[in-house]
Amino acid sequence: MRDRYETFALRGETSFWQRPIPVAAIVLLAIAIHGPLLVMQLPATTSYDANLHIFFASHYAQHWFNPWNEKWFTGFSQTTYPPLTHQWIALLSYIVGLTEAFMLVQLAAVVLLAVGAYRFAQLWVDDRAASYAGVLAVFAGSIAFLVYSAGQLPTTMSAPLYFLALPYFYSWCLSASWRSLLKGVALTLAAASAHHVTLIFGSVLFALPVLWLAWYDGTKRDGREHNASERAADKGQYGGPIIARGLVFAAISAVGVGVVLLPYWIAIVRHPIEQMPIPHASRSNFLMNWTYGMNYFIVPYGALILALPFIVIKGASNPRLRILLLAFWATFLIALGGTTPVPRWIFGRAFEILTYERFTLWATVLALPIVGLLVEQVVDRFPRGGAIGVSVAAIASLALAFGWLSWTPFQTFSSLKVDSVVAFLNRDGHDQYRYLTLGFGNALSKVSTYANANSVDGEYNSARLLPEMTRYGAAQLTNAKFFGVAGMDSLRAMLQHGNHYGLKFIFVHDPFYEPLLVFGGWRQVESYDSGSITVWSKDDAPPARLIPSDARPAPWEGWMWGILPIGSSILAILFLWLLAEPRRVQADITVPREMPERVFRTVGTSADAHTSEVRS
Repeated sequence: MRDRYETFALRGETSFWQRPIPVAAIVLLAIAIHGPLLVMQLPATTSYDANLHIFFASHYAQHWFNPWNEKWFTGFSQTTYPPLTHQWIALLSYIVGLTEAFMLVQLAAVVLLAVGAYRFAQLWVDDRAASYAGVLAVFAGSIAFLVYSAGQLPTTMSAPLYFLALPYFYSWCLSASWRSLLKGVALTLAAASAHHVTLIFGSVLFALPVLWLAWYDGTKRDGREHNASERAADKGQYGGPIIARGLVFAAISAVGVGVVLLPYWIAIVRHPIEQMPIPHASRSNFLMNWTYGMNYFIVPYGALILALPFIVIKGASNPRLRILLLAFWATFLIALGGTTPVPRWIFGRAFEILTYERFTLWATVLALPIVGLLVEQVVDRFPRGGAIGVSVAAIASLALAFGWLSWTPFQTFSSLKVDSVVAFLNRDGHDQYRYLTLGFGNALSKVSTYANANSVDGEYNSARLLPEMTRYGAAQLTNAKFFGVAGMDSLRAMLQHGNHYGLKFIFVHDPFYEPLLVFGGWRQVESYDSGSITVWSKDDAPPARLIPSDARPAPWEGWMWGILPIGSSILAILFLWLLAEPRRVQADITVPREMPERVFRTVGTSADAHTSEVRS
């Protein structure tokens, strides 16, 4: 009783600087920081992939149950990309428009990431350190990079959904709560429906450490140390059921993902990715090119780089955090791309297919629980000055990410005005032919979203099946010159076979390509924006015809694709809303948290006993 009394007395005397930050405050902070930037539609003008995802969403808005999209590559199946984020954009677009809907879904992803980082950190550290982790996620350079530079909405949505599922996975393993099982599985299916890559790698990098943590906590019967015979008994009595429940969760999730994304698996089996590897800067050696190092290392991690020594020392010294440190370190090494041989050793040929900026986001979230402990110690030692210093470091990380949008040499064409091009394609029957853009970069997706005509080009590399593109190690034809000989050879092949595809119009935003067109018999017919965009045509081009393809999904696949992925997210929302965990279950699965040494001395009990009393 004396310990309990002193514990509550300590809580009443806790200063403002030593209190956990409420989840509501973290959510409001995320909205306050990122809301205005998204209202200004910054990703639509600065990021690489925002217009790509808007294009995908525009197809679902018009053809919800038909994933066959004829606007790129003479036709491709959108079942090759999980649809959840695109479908939510499509639904919201009926109310606010496509671009605005993208920004709303992206804002939801940013908010969920902050909450997911907080909930994930709660598994490893005390509530106060976890709240710091949630706040730091709002300012993380990696999230700013992926949102405002890369524009990878599916990645930034699937990661928080998965991190939100992990606490329920932990709860199910420890307490066998069926509510936790349902909510965890539903969130896992929603995460897979947003992006499959996160689920594939998250199963190893995120879920296995949490399963180990549940086993570790479950074998600590009352938070006290035991002798060797007692520990062995604990592992046999508690460890076996925990592992078994973890396998049950994995099996149910695997079956669910197999069903929900069945059209995706069919598309991958039918047409595995066998095209020539396409270069990507994230696979480079960051030490050999300072620009790549800045873009993929310094900017995403920001001030977190200064905390790396603490992360290693603290994680290695605490038995409960060692598995988290191992997961972070593995993810950190993979995120370095070609800087180390580790990713190539792990992935083999798949190394040339993956891109590695998403691993930086995952490494950041894995590190935040330990960084939260660092912030906790700094603020305890220097209450006001420490809080100010941490705030400055967090703001500087975010400011660096935004400043890099202007300083980076990797400039996008997202802000290119394409209204005249769209108007040309939508008049006088021009949509009976196919078109090509040269020098448009990622503005190609803007043209495709609003034009009725179809293109032989496209920005989604995994969906390409045309031999003129798959036989060469180049990506989009619109960026052909940036891929050297491979890019120009691919472009020449397409121009040579243009009549076969009904290619009649080419829009040029880079004079570099004009001699090639003149030599190939094309002539300029119009120009826009003071000559910055020219239109070229070929008189003998026949109207576009339907190109048969065995990649076209069956009608039943379209129905599955239109119902199950979006349904998994709605189901997750309903479960989270309706299936509240009983308070007694939450108390049963409470795990020891690290507490400051000052608290140990005041209370006179172990950290484990103190935390159990405070939370009860």
